[in-house]
Formats: sequence, C-alpha cells, structure tokens
Amino acid sequence: MNFEQIYFPNPDFPNRYISPEKLFFYLQTNLSDYIQEIGRSYLDKPIYKLSVGTGSIHVLAWSQMHGNESNATHAMLDLLISLDKQPQMKEELFSKISLDFIFMLNPDGSERWTRLNAADIDLNRDFHNEASTEIKFLKAMASSKKYDYALNLHEQRTIFTTDGVHPATLSFLAPSENVERTVTENRKKCMAVIARVYDHLKHLIPNQIGRYSDEFYPTSTGDNFIKSGMPTILFEGGHFVDDYTRKQTRKYYTIALYDALSAMSDLNSGTTGWETYLKIPENQETHYDVVYRNVKLNTEHECILDVAVQYREVMEEGKDEISFIPFVMEVGDVKKRKGWLEVDCTGKKFVSATKYPKLDAVADFKIED
Repeated sequence: MNFEQIYFPNPDFPNRYISPEKLFFYLQTNLSDYIQEIGRSYLDKPIYKLSVGTGSIHVLAWSQMHGNESNATHAMLDLLISLDKQPQMKEELFSKISLDFIFMLNPDGSERWTRLNAADIDLNRDFHNEASTEIKFLKAMASSKKYDYALNLHEQRTIFTTDGVHPATLSFLAPSENVERTVTENRKKCMAVIARVYDHLKHLIPNQIGRYSDEFYPTSTGDNFIKSGMPTILFEGGHFVDDYTRKQTRKYYTIALYDALSAMSDLNSGTTGWETYLKIPENQETHYDVVYRNVKLNTEHECILDVAVQYREVMEEGKDEISFIPFVMEVGDVKKRKGWLEVDCTGKKFVSATKYPKLDAVADFKIED
C-alpha cells in the first residue's frame, strides 16, 4: 500500500495558518508522551520536540524556521494521523528510524506570519552569529547525538517553476559543503534519498518537482550542518495551480516526508541511485501571480503596457486564515515573465485614482469593459 492511499489531513488544522497556541494545545493533549520542551522563543513561547520511533537510524527535522512556512508542520501532523490509521505501516517505519521533530522552531514569527523571528532575525542566516535565541536550541539538538540525516523543511514562493510552465510544487536540495559545490559522500547520501522521493512523486505530480539551487551559503543552516558532517536535505513546498492555501501542496509535502523517511530506513546512509538527483530539473524564476496584458493607461499620450502583480500573505487581526494582498511588482514590458493568471486588457478601461500603477504599492486599480 502506498502512503497516498491512506493520506488523511489532520482535521484540527484545516487552514494554512497555524496558531502556535492551538498547536501547543494539540501537542499537549494528543502527543504528551512524545513531546519535550527544548527551549523558549524570544517572546517566551515554548518550542517542542516530538520523539517517535525505536530504530537505529536517527533523523532530526524541524519546521517553521521561517514563521510563514507552515507546510512542514502540517505534513508532520498529517503524517502522524494518517499512520495512526495504518498501524502496520507505522510500526514498519518507526521500528527502523528514530525521529526527533522540532515543531515550529520560530513560534513568534509563526504567530505573526512573518519570515523573521520577533527580533527580526532570519534564523536560516544566523548559524554563526547565534543572535537569535531559537537557533541555539536547534544547534544544541543537532549536537546532542549523532544524527544520520536531517530534514530542513521550508516553503518557496509562487514565482518558481520547473520548466517555465509547471509550478515547482515541491523542490529539494542536497546542500553544498563549499563554494565549489563538490559532490561529497554526504551530499550523495542526501541525493539518494531525494532520488527515491522523486522517483515516486514524479508519477503523482509530473513536471512539478524541482531541484533548488546548490549555491553555497556560508551563513545558512543546511549548508553548515552538512559541512559539519550531518547529511541534511532541504524541502521546499511551492505553488500548485489555483491552490494558494496550499492544500494540495500540503498533501504532496506529507507524501514526500513519508517517502524520505522510508528511503532513509531502507538506504541506511547508502548512496545507491544518487545520480537520479541530477536529472531533476532546476527551479526557474518565471512567474508572477497575475499579469495584466495590454493595459491602456489614462494618459494624454497613448500608453499601453503590462502590469505584473504578486500577492503578499498577511495575517490580519481577528482572522484565522491569511489574506492575500495584491502588490504591483513590475510595469512595462513583462514578456519575460508569465502570470498564473493572465488577463488580456485589450479594449478595456484602466480605472484608478492615479494615472500609473505604482511599484510596490497595493494593486488597487480595476479593469472594466
């Protein structure tokens, strides 16, 4: 039986936004035997580690290092509730691996739906400075035992595709250990796991799996962990057409998480099949959320151009789901980029309080017949 046949989204978390308090309550109520507080955030919120499994292959994973990237938290919650319905699959997996999963490493940013923590620090660029409270707990966990693998779980913007047409719904990376991007043994271990995930998922979401840039980032978490000897795999959940709340992405992210853990349990630090990783297409920056084509502005001279719009995700007070606010990103000739939504404005009227759409401002204009 394949995992996608038993996949079940956790009904307690239907929205893309996850309230930290709601998560904490759920963990304490349903998983109290498996969780441990490993530290406190800048604003004194708890950071929990869930430990499950009795196997000899040790895996460390963490979610929401960036607060506005909730797919990995969803994936772990969905994975657990799905496997509860299939005890044989659960036993088979967790008899081979021991997983330490840090939920919501950045609870302050998660509450505000921001990338940064409450001190405006990007945890994923704070490896050496340790200016943030939260990165210290992650590094302490990583050095607490010898982990065979690590999963650095993130999300990426809607701008990425695999081929200029299909969205990069999932992207993976075996991070580089140096500027030269040498394919080391530890990178091959990561590549072999990713290759297994890719071989399965490419049939479920064909042309929607990408490979993230392996440029070396001297201050980033994954690059430094793998440089220190711990094979570390980057997950990036991305866009699925007409799915801005990422329910489909969430599903395939969960399947990918299961596939990765299963591959680790089978490969056991082996590198068989790593070459397949190199066949995964690299991400391309090709899209905006909306492109208005052939917009005729209300100017004295004839002015026809394109207007590109990107949604910003905002957590508004009193709401339990994020809002998508359109912002103008580019005005002029936007032929090098496409829109997930393309609007042909030929023969239509541009209605706005200003003559021109303003860059980096809310797209408050209308297009009328």
